[in-house]
Amino acid sequence: MQCKGFLFDLDGTLVDSLPVVERSWCKWGDRFAIDHDEILSFIHGKQAITSIRHFMPGRSEEDIQAEFRYLEQIEATDIEGIVALPGALALLNTLNEAGIPWAIVTSGSIPVAHARHRAAGLPMPEVFVTAEQVKHGKPAPDAYLLGAERLGLPAGECAVVEDAPAGLLSGLAAGLSHYRGQRARRCPSPG
Repeated sequence: MQCKGFLFDLDGTLVDSLPVVERSWCKWGDRFAIDHDEILSFIHGKQAITSIRHFMPGRSEEDIQAEFRYLEQIEATDIEGIVALPGALALLNTLNEAGIPWAIVTSGSIPVAHARHRAAGLPMPEVFVTAEQVKHGKPAPDAYLLGAERLGLPAGECAVVEDAPAGLLSGLAAGLSHYRGQRARRCPSPG
C-alpha cells in the first residue's frame, strides 16, 4: 500500500483540547448530577450527541437536541488553553508544501471543530469532515470514508492519524492504514 493522503482526527491528535473537552462535559454533567469519571470514561472520540443519548436514556429527542445545543455552545465558546500539539503545525505545513492531500475528520460539530481549529492556528485543510456530514459517527467508518472520497483517494491509499479507540475502529472499518497518536504504532489491516 502506498500512502497518498492523510486523514487526521482533530481533538487529541492535532489539537490539545482535552482540558476544554473535560471542563465542558463536567459542566454539562453537573446539571444532571452525573459522575465526572463516568462521563470522562465514555465520551472520548465519540460524537457529542451519541454521548448525550447514552447519559439520557428514555429522554425525548427534543430534550436530547436541546442538551446538545447547550453543550455545543459551551464547547464552541470555551477555547482557553487550546493549542496545536507539538509538531502538528510543522507536519501540516510540510504536507502542504509537498502537495500531499490531507483532511481533518472529527466527531466534533462545525462550530466546535472550527473554533478549536482556529484557536490552535492550524492551516485550513482542503477537506474538513464534521459530525453533521455523516449519518453514523465514529466508530462507524462513515466519516473516514467520506474524508477519503472528498480527497479523491481510495480509502486504502490513506493513512488515518488518531488518538481515540473509537477513531481507530472507524479507520479500521473504513479499510485505512492506521497510526495511533504520537506513538506512530502501525495497526494490522482488517481481515
